Amino acid sequence: MQPRQKGTDLHMTERILDGRTALVTGSTSGIGLGIALLYAQAGAKVMLNGLGRPEDIARARREVGAAMGVDEAPFSDADLSRGEAVAGMVRAAEAALGSVDILVNNAGIQHVAPIDEFPEAKWDAIIAINFTSNFHAIKAALPGMKKRNWGRIINVASAHGLVASPYKAAYVSAKHAVVGLTKTVALEIARTPVTCNAICPGFVRTPLAEAQVKPLAEKHGVSEEQALTDYLLEKQPSKRWVEVEDVARMALYLAGPGSGAVNGAALSIDGGWLAA
Repeated sequence: MQPRQKGTDLHMTERILDGRTALVTGSTSGIGLGIALLYAQAGAKVMLNGLGRPEDIARARREVGAAMGVDEAPFSDADLSRGEAVAGMVRAAEAALGSVDILVNNAGIQHVAPIDEFPEAKWDAIIAINFTSNFHAIKAALPGMKKRNWGRIINVASAHGLVASPYKAAYVSAKHAVVGLTKTVALEIARTPVTCNAICPGFVRTPLAEAQVKPLAEKHGVSEEQALTDYLLEKQPSKRWVEVEDVARMALYLAGPGSGAVNGAALSIDGGWLAA
């Protein structure tokens, strides 16, 4: 298996977000936790949201809280498939943090199946969580951003928000919709100091993604290294994982100083996938 890339240290971060607040959905693990932790290390107050085992959520809250200088970060267990719960989560974040200056819509789920066999319940859940929750969160958070005359909306889309793959009809549709929503919001707020951008990662090294390698190796009768490069990362020309830290750094740039002219962008971080 490929070693983790060196040279990116989440602990070597300037406090460029001092005085800012952030709500990051899907932040109890993976990409969302990486973004939340980096934001906290950069000086922001952060609310977490997500699913998982209670002990894992508690660990994430302690880790991000430590970076914030408190015992634990505030947390919402809002069901992102329900619009009223998403709006309530934003209100809870405003109450806990004082405001929501930075909104990161990161939560997402996946299901793989041919479209004629795709379970309708899975389609509905993926569209609701991966896409519609973004609409509800933006709608709830944007008035406060406009009132305070500053805000950053960052939607974590995917390379699959720009290109398609078979057997992922709901995920690809949702992520394409996220990119479209990002552009629409950006145009609506273009004359304000609020921006809306999307990050489009390729295959990111997370525990859930790494867990796919061994079954692929067994299915094709190859080594795990070959399964990774030839099958899982087939479309990623670098043949290397995108690291969580790489995505978090891009999210930090979009939330930090010097990013105000970046608006409506769908920024690829995919090892060259979209260049092929």
